[in-house]
Amino acid sequence: MLQGKKIILGVCGSIAAYKAAVLVRLLVKAEAEVQVILTTSASAFITPLTLATLSRRPVLTDFVRDQTGVWNNHVDMGLWADALVIAPASANTAAKIANGLCDNLLAATYLSARCPVFVAPAMDLDMYQHPAVQSNFTKLRGYGNRIIEAGYGELASGLVGQGRMAEPEEIVQALQNFFSGDGKIV
Repeated sequence: MLQGKKIILGVCGSIAAYKAAVLVRLLVKAEAEVQVILTTSASAFITPLTLATLSRRPVLTDFVRDQTGVWNNHVDMGLWADALVIAPASANTAAKIANGLCDNLLAATYLSARCPVFVAPAMDLDMYQHPAVQSNFTKLRGYGNRIIEAGYGELASGLVGQGRMAEPEEIVQALQNFFSGDGKIV
């Protein structure tokens, strides 16, 4: 179902960013083309080298690629993609995209994307349940985005509750369901 599909994977600052490596590997194994966009804070949790090696493409982090001024064109990426997956999606990024803020390459690509968007949040349980965060999820759903709900379990804080990013296999399954016409998220 994912063979030849062009997937942008946005990775945000969260301890769950380590799962992005497994997600990239599964998507590539399913014969999808994967372009990773890493937020600045995400690179504190997982390296661009790891994700570039697994995706077989340079990881993008900024609007300008290097000192020569080569531009990472968010408009072209938004048109290129068959799906945009933000996993893990932090509370910060969810708020930005829900409210049209555009201060990084991932948010700009989201606002330019014409493809389906899948958001897999990851955050501590109190953050996840906060009315402001839930309001942002409601807004995102209202824009037609698909939220892949966080799972229940032990969190990095040591607390137990909802907030764990969906497992990479669940995210791949959501994409397969979508592209098969099933429409189910997971």
